[in-house]
Amino acid sequence: MNVLDRLTATSRHIALLVAMVATCGSLFFSEVLRWIPCELCWQQRVLMYPLALILLVGIVIDDRRVHFYGLPLALGGVIVSLYHYLEVLKVLPPSPCLGGVPCSLDYLTPILTGPWSFIKIPFLALVAFSMISVMLGNYALAGAPATAPSARRLAISSAVGIVVATSVIFVLLGVWLRM
Repeated sequence: MNVLDRLTATSRHIALLVAMVATCGSLFFSEVLRWIPCELCWQQRVLMYPLALILLVGIVIDDRRVHFYGLPLALGGVIVSLYHYLEVLKVLPPSPCLGGVPCSLDYLTPILTGPWSFIKIPFLALVAFSMISVMLGNYALAGAPATAPSARRLAISSAVGIVVATSVIFVLLGVWLRM
């Protein structure tokens, strides 16, 4: 089995891992660090949070058409996060926010300086949505092979492991930072 075949075989799991890290990361920013999300951040969350659940259920029930459900959400997230990132970089004029935190606010500027200053929260979302889109696109184009029962059990256990591990890591990190 070559590298491309392995990537195709694990693409749903990689997409799930990325969606879980993005979901837990956004919850970490708002619930632990108390960073208030702007309107565009909420729109990105509306697109990301269901992706984690859709990908998990798709792996557990061995739905080989999960890309039909996940890819539109991921591509929509690419568009929203790219717009948000360009707004934070001041390439686009700020969108009129109805209240709350301005969409051009950047929490990471005081933390990431120098060569890392291009990394903003919308950039992280853009990378996550792009990775999920590529993984689901790869899965869709390659065609889903039939899975043996033992491979299906491994897929389910690894998907559950991804969800549990990322959740536990972010919860423990949140508890540790709150002490």
